[in-house]
Order: sequence, then C-alpha cells, then structure tokens
Amino acid sequence: MGAGDSKLSFKKDVFRLSEEHNIPANDPYWLSFWELPESAADVFTLFSSADIRRTRDAHLENLETLILAVTSRLFTLRHHPSFPDPVIAPERDALNCIRILTRLLPFIYEKESLEEWERKFFWGTRRKRTRKASITKTEVIFDETTDSQEQPPAPHTPEAESDFETVQPLMEELIDTLVDLLFFVGFTLPKSYGVKTQTKVPYTIWQSGVGSNTPIPSTKELESNKIETLRLLLSITSKSLFIPANVLPVKGTMALTYLVAKGEKRVVLSLLCSLLNTTLKYNPASWRVPYDHIVFSDPRKVLVSYSLQLLLVLLLYPVPESAGDVKNSYRYWLGRLHRTQDFQFMVDGMSRILSQPIQAHTSYLPGSQKALKWAPEMIMLFWESLQVNKRFRTFIIDTDRAYDFVVLILFYALEHRLDPSKSGVVRMCIFVLQTLSAEPKFAQSLNKRFEEQNTLPQSMIIPGFSGTFADYLIISIYNLITTSKGKLCAVYPALLATVANIAPHIQNLSGAASSKLIQLFASMSTPSFLLANETNHTLLRSLLESLNAIIEHQFSENPHFIYAIVRSSKRFEALRTFTLESGQEEIDRQNRLKKDRGETGIGSLTETPKTSFESLPSTPSSRTTPPGSREKEFGAQTPTSQDAFAIGGDSEEEGEEEEVQKRKKVEEEKLVKKVVQSPPVRAITPTQTQQISSPVEDAVPHQLRGMSEKARGKLPERQNSTASLSSQNSRSGTGTPATPAGKFVPTAAWIETWLPHLPLHTILTLLHTLDPLVKSHISQSNAPGADPNMVSSILNVIRTTPVPGIEPSPVRTHLFEWSHLALGWYESLLWGFIFVSEMDVSKGTVGVWNGTVIRLFKVQETQQGGPSLLAPRGAVDALGTTLVERLGSVARGGGMGSGGSVRGNAGQQGQGQGQGREIGERRSVSRESDRGRGEERSAVV
Repeated sequence: MGAGDSKLSFKKDVFRLSEEHNIPANDPYWLSFWELPESAADVFTLFSSADIRRTRDAHLENLETLILAVTSRLFTLRHHPSFPDPVIAPERDALNCIRILTRLLPFIYEKESLEEWERKFFWGTRRKRTRKASITKTEVIFDETTDSQEQPPAPHTPEAESDFETVQPLMEELIDTLVDLLFFVGFTLPKSYGVKTQTKVPYTIWQSGVGSNTPIPSTKELESNKIETLRLLLSITSKSLFIPANVLPVKGTMALTYLVAKGEKRVVLSLLCSLLNTTLKYNPASWRVPYDHIVFSDPRKVLVSYSLQLLLVLLLYPVPESAGDVKNSYRYWLGRLHRTQDFQFMVDGMSRILSQPIQAHTSYLPGSQKALKWAPEMIMLFWESLQVNKRFRTFIIDTDRAYDFVVLILFYALEHRLDPSKSGVVRMCIFVLQTLSAEPKFAQSLNKRFEEQNTLPQSMIIPGFSGTFADYLIISIYNLITTSKGKLCAVYPALLATVANIAPHIQNLSGAASSKLIQLFASMSTPSFLLANETNHTLLRSLLESLNAIIEHQFSENPHFIYAIVRSSKRFEALRTFTLESGQEEIDRQNRLKKDRGETGIGSLTETPKTSFESLPSTPSSRTTPPGSREKEFGAQTPTSQDAFAIGGDSEEEGEEEEVQKRKKVEEEKLVKKVVQSPPVRAITPTQTQQISSPVEDAVPHQLRGMSEKARGKLPERQNSTASLSSQNSRSGTGTPATPAGKFVPTAAWIETWLPHLPLHTILTLLHTLDPLVKSHISQSNAPGADPNMVSSILNVIRTTPVPGIEPSPVRTHLFEWSHLALGWYESLLWGFIFVSEMDVSKGTVGVWNGTVIRLFKVQETQQGGPSLLAPRGAVDALGTTLVERLGSVARGGGMGSGGSVRGNAGQQGQGQGQGREIGERRSVSRESDRGRGEERSAVV
C-alpha cells in the first residue's frame, strides 16, 4: 500500500471511530491504528482534535476500546523477547501506539465531566487475562480488561477464574512500560549494549556525567525513539494543564504522584541522571554552519528540550498531603548529590546554556545563531538545585562560580523587566538571587572587586562603574525597582530581602551604591508612597533594617555609606515626626503646582490611591546617565529628581539653598507629571483585561521575617507549607481603614500602628554623633589654608570616630515561604514554558496541546506578524514556502518520521475560561491553517 493510500485508509478508520457504536474488541479494524501511520505527523494531522472530541463525546466506548487496544499492543511488544524485530515485533507498532496515546490523552484531560471515568478507567482495579489464556483465546486482539469491560463468563467457576489475574492499574503499567522503553536495548539504547548487559532493560544512564563516566553511543533513530517516549510521558503528566493553578498543588495529579513517589531507587536514579546529563551535556556552541537553524530541524535540540522539561516536571512536583507520608524521590536524590565532579559538570552545563542567548545576540552575523528557548527552564533547574542541595550551594560559592550566575541571572532580569509577558521569568530570577543571598558565605564573597564589566552585554554595563560585586548587585536591584514601571511590584519585598541578607556582610560599599540605597529611602519615605496603600510602610521598614545592619556590623568599613546617611540627615529626622496632615499637605502642594500650570494633579489620597512602587518616582538609570564626578567619588548627594515628595531636605550650604530650590522646583513639576502618567502596576493591554481574573496571579512566595540560623533549620519542607499567601499582608494591615468601596484611606490611627515601630534608633543615634562633626569639618574646610581634599578628610573622621549607643543586633536571614498559591504560580510557570515550546510544529515538535482548553493559564491569539523569508505572505507565499521546504528536505535527507513538520488545523483554542491565569512568558509562533495562511498564536503563561 502506498503512502497516500495508507493515509486515506487511516483517515477513514478515524471517521469510523466516531460514527459506529461499540466496535467489537476483536475486530481487525483496531490493527490499523498501529500499522497504517508512518510518522507522528500522520497521527497528529489525520487524527484531528474534532475527530477526538466527536468520539469522546458521542462514542466513549470506542475510545475506551482504542486505548485498551494500543496499550495492550504496547505492553505485548515490551515483553516480547524479539522486540524490536522488524517482522515479529516491529518498532513501528510501538511508536504508533505511543503516538496515538500522546494524541488522545490531552483531550481526555480537558473534559472535566470525564474525571470520574478517567479515575476508574486508568486507576481503578483491573483484571487481565493470563498469558496462558491469551494464547488459547487467539481471536482477541488485546488482553486488557477493566471493571467495565470483559469479565470471566462464569465468575464462580474455578477454571474460568484461573484465566484472569488482578494486575496494577492501567496507567501505572503504562508509565512503567514507558520508563522501561527509555532504557530498552535496540529501541533507545544500542543493540551492542545488550550483549554486554545480558538484559533488555539495563537502566543504563544515557550519557556520561552525573552518576556515570561511561559514554553510550547513540544514533538518530534511538534519539528519535527517546523523543517519542518522553513526549508521551509529558502528555500523561500534563493533567496539570487542565487544573486551575489555585487547586493544582492541593489536588495534584495521580500520574505524577505515582512517578515521583512509587518508583524504585535504581529506576529513579537512572532516569534522573539520564535526563540531567542529556540536558547539561548539550553544547550549543559546537561548530555549525551559520543560519543552519533556518534550514535544519535539529532533533537533538528537541531531545534536550523534552529531557529538561520532564526533569523539571518531576523535580518541581509537590506531592499533595492526600497522598500520605511520601516524598518526591527525584528531589530527594538530587539533594543527595555530593561529588565535586558532578557539581562541576552541572555548573558548566548550566552556565553554558544560560550564556548562549547572550552570545547569540552579540554575534558578528546577526541571526546566524538561534538563541536557545530553554534558558528560563535552565534558570529553574539552577534554582531547584540551590533549594534542595546545600552542598551544591557551598560548591558554587567556594569555587567563585556564584559570581557568574549572579551576572547571568541579573542579565535575564534586566533584559525582560519591562516585558509583562516575561514577568514570571523576572520574578523567578529575583527569587534565585534571594536564595543565594541567604548564604552568609555568599554575601561575604560579594566584597570581591568586579573587574570584568566590559565583557558584559551593553545593556548591563554601568558607565563609570568601579566597585565590588556587592556594589554591582545593589545598583542592579535599584535599577530593577526604579525602571520596571511597577511591573515587578509583587517581588519588591524579595529584592529588599536580598539587600537585607547581604547588608551585614558588606564592606567598602562605593559611593554610587551608597547613593542608590539613600535614593530608595528618599523615595520610600515620601508621603505619596507611604500613604498609597496599607503595606508600603513594610517596604520602608525592610530597607531601614538593611541600613541599620550595615551601620551595626560594618560601620568602620563603609565610610562612603555613613557619609551618604549624614548628608541626608534631614530626611531621617523628618520621618520621625511624620503625620497624616503633613503628608496630605505635601501632596496637596504638588496638586497646586500642577493646577497653576494647567495640568491635571495627582489627586487626593481618597481619589487616586496608588499601589506599591507606582508612586515611586523613577530616576534615570545609571546605565544611560554617566554619573557626575562628585557623586562618583563619594555618592552621597541624593539626586534632585527624588525630591518631589521628599520629607525634609539635604544638608546644603546656606548660600546654595536658593539655587537648589530652583532646581528642585523644576524637577518637582517633571516628577508630578511622571506620577500622574505612570502606568498601573500590572501592565494590562486591552486584550488582556478580561484575563486578569486568577486569584494566584501575584502568588509568589511571600517573605518571612528575618530569622536566625537555628530557626531556619526548623522550617517545614516546601511541599508541606500551608501558610496563606495573604498572611503577611493581613498581619501588616491590622487595623487598616478602608472605604465601603474597598479603597484604602489612611488615618492617623493607622499611622500610629506602624510609624513608632520603624527602626530609626540606630540611624538617629549615628546622626546625633556625626552630623555636628561633619558640619563643623565642612565649615573649617572653607576657611583659607584648609585641606583641599575635604571628602577624604571627612571619610577619615567617620572611620575614626566612635559612635556610642549602637549595639549590633543578631544577624538574621530573610527567607520566603512556599504556600499552595505560590506553588500553583511556580507549576504554571513551568507548564507555560512547556506549552509554548510545543506550539511550534515546524522544528520537530507536534503540538501536543494545540487546540485543547487549558485551565492553568490563558492562551490568546495575537496579531499576525509581518512577512519574512521564513514566513512569507501574499504573492510570495507559495514561492517562499516551497523554497524553505525544499531546503529542509535536502538537509534532512529523508530524515526520521518523527522529525517531520505538521501542517494542518491544530484545532480551535478554547476561549473565555474564567479560571485561567497568566504567568510570565509569551512567545509567538506561526502555524499553517487549513487554508494555508499563517496566523500568530501566543501563550500568555
């Protein structure tokens, strides 16, 4: 039968599936599902989403029989002594069974009303015909039965009963079979290896690296089979995509619970190391022809992508409490790694992948290298390694590799800080920084000078920078806060917690970094910020605790920082006497200034309450504005752009006051305009307005109060955390007034609940001693014959002057706590990455979830992109498409069936799911519709 005839026959069989009732189980018709398809493209193109839904909704019994038929065939092949034999037990049959199941499962998962059927069918008690009975009863195509299928004809007859045996649930056997196939000689491992091991499933680690030093040869066919098997395992575990994010961590999925909690140690270690080594051993910088990604479909990239995705699905999964006292074995064994060579291998592989997008953007031939799409997933793997393995954290700090990762993580955070679709990646990067900062040894290591800034991408270079890694980190955190336009408000506490963790260990803080900390304080202490909502004062408190930690623990080592505080003494003193009336007067004064100019004012507190850092004026970034020579030297003067809502002012000479006030007035008017025109905290486009409905949209891990090392050891495991995400806000907002409409309205009583508790004592004590000395020294330096190097002499005075009344407080570590909502955000972030990477069916993937109704996050259509060589439009459509396809066919040379592209209707995406949610990643891809025209699709995940 020719290829065209087999496709036509297979399509007819698909139609029959949804048209006839109760097709007999012994009908040879079922053989066509594993004999006719020639590639994954055939299955996903000819077995359309509409066909599956029709069968599922109208003829569920046929769908049951089909699943039992293909699983039975797959189990039989796995246990056949000759598999894979092209005649007796062909590999093609196993692959087609895998493809059919991969195609069907997402459409079963998407229908909520089938959940009970799904539980009984896949996880219920099952009776299976014994091998002896199966051989005797040759007319039956498959030998599987469930409670709703064939039963013994005479239950009370001993002979009939002996023909059947109770076996494990269908899904458990399917998962075990697939895991075995990942290590099956002749299918995913070379046949020559079976001679050495004397077994068909040796559970041999695929590549050298963690846990193995023996390289295993491979071929494109073996890698293609791994891809198909991994894809089905991802499809099985993708039940998570069809559960709302606020329910997923509590409910979990039965398939993942079985995978991570019921596996044997040998199997878990083999799969863990195989996935890890395949991912980390990939070298995108190996020699290749420029622009090869335009013509070639690299199956190796698909294998690495699926390996990394399945690895993360297994590692991240929090076993629900309903599963009992069981642990995630993959997390456990990743945390047990201890060999130095294993850590070195992991660090090299992670840094190689994370640095590749930077190299791709800086190539001399623009577009000649395609940036890898799984850098966010690699950040996730790095974060997981930090969280579960303390030895790994110690290794990267002791070997100074932590510096590399700090710079790489900052690159991704700064690169995507203004892109609301990538806010999830940025948030994850920020929590990675906080995780690192919780290690005291890491904080101490940041005092090393940063000498290699010129090797960074242009977007990360700070003009005129000269300082330590701590200086660079603090300035970068400042830029993340002040230039993100409110898009990162949910993680400002994490950024400030990072500063608080490193503060007790900072030495020789530069003038520029000191200035950034004082600028943050100046902005956070403005009335417009403090009175904007009920929680902003907690951010101010966190920053004050960081300032205190530097003073109490590293006073003599940070004269530039102390000098910066002294120069801003009036701001700290004025905060002590802050009242609701003075704050409202300051805001009203700004309104009058705008009204005099005929512009709209910022409004009263009751009319336009601001949230988070929406009220924080954004200063020009030091990455684009060269610092002045004086600020570069000692960095103590707060820029006038921060003075719009300042409390108090800088300590300036009387003769300069008039000129300063003129400059301040001009800057005030500019800043008021900035505040009025600043975007909302969440950057919501008109097309996204209906989608901001999920209760876990900002459900990041919430911050815990600083705690000692002893208290850290008593924290519960991540998956057992049951704290509410809103607990922190509810504690800080005790007694918070609100209008009937729910808008925040500050009161004097509310201010009294937090203002007296701000940790100002240390700073005010410092100012009481040093402020008069510094002023006296300045006045003396203006006298004739005084020392011309005034700043150096002032810094020397600060170093040598003891400050009584300041006692070091215990060093406390600021951690975050995982709640169920935060875990839902984290899992949806991962599945969003997986979903988006699978959408593009032109580079070896098949679009497993295209056309399904996702409930974990939103999927939205975007506008069609413009014409290009790879996506031609209009009159050149046919010519361009033909050119690319011909080049691709020449490059593949008739390649593997699984690597072909799928061009066809991927189904209609379900819209309007109120339970859906957004997390931070959006990538657009082009697919061909039935009419041959391209449309853009993106996952807002």
